[in-house]
Amino acid sequence: METRRLGRLEHQSSVLIYGAAALGAVDQDRADASIQEALDAGINHFDVAADYGDAERRLGPRMGEIRDRIFLATKTGRRTYHEAWSEINRSLELLQTDRIDLIQMHAVCDLENLDLVTGKGGSLEAAIRAKEEGMVGAIGITGHTAAAPSVHREGLRRFDFDSVLTPLNYRLASDPQYADDYAALVEVVKASDAALMTIKMIARRNWQEGEQKNYDTWYQPFDEQRYITAATAWLLNGHPEITGLATAGETRLLQQMIVAERERAELTPEAAAAILDEVHDYTSPFVDMPF
Repeated sequence: METRRLGRLEHQSSVLIYGAAALGAVDQDRADASIQEALDAGINHFDVAADYGDAERRLGPRMGEIRDRIFLATKTGRRTYHEAWSEINRSLELLQTDRIDLIQMHAVCDLENLDLVTGKGGSLEAAIRAKEEGMVGAIGITGHTAAAPSVHREGLRRFDFDSVLTPLNYRLASDPQYADDYAALVEVVKASDAALMTIKMIARRNWQEGEQKNYDTWYQPFDEQRYITAATAWLLNGHPEITGLATAGETRLLQQMIVAERERAELTPEAAAAILDEVHDYTSPFVDMPF
């Protein structure tokens, strides 16, 4: 699998980042199988969060075997110093490790949350302490919603975050305002040599009210290989500024994303876009987060 430089952190990360939200509601056997599937495919960057159900607890038992082989990132969604400090320590315990490569401020989606994170007594202070004490190697920021790119750009103005995890897919990029906000974020990221990673690549649309949810994702995902491959090709072949993309929060979709990464070389971004234009119910992926 292709690897790309993770900004100034200099890690060569696989372009598929294991989205461990997929482990939040599965048993240990299913988690172990999914983790192994990722490792066998060449995925060497794992992204989890304290808010992802049992995900950290499921990753933990594998750390003794794989910790030296992977880049390990987690997130804290707490907004005060004391809450975040406690959560970071709990993440280390659940993950069964003494060091996390990247701690990320989770779901910073608007300026109000950014103020809480970066203000006096905010969670960023806990992350800085954790880095100073050698518990974490770097500090990043993440978020969902249409405002995420502009909020993350402001976040980089306030603090020199090592990484940004923000939404991007073909449909979002078709919105002029979102495209402008994303482009502005890219310029700031490049100037600071931060790592840029993305989420929501195979999001098809929101779940409709009363609709049976066939997957554990917070959105209705693409589950046809043709569209997953096109979405992957559009993003990775057309956006060299992106280090990698997080796989969907559903273990049953991982293999299709691995296949898509392998087959994407056959599609130009333009050809991929033409395929995605066939989808009649392709809309915004943003939903209310379950935390």
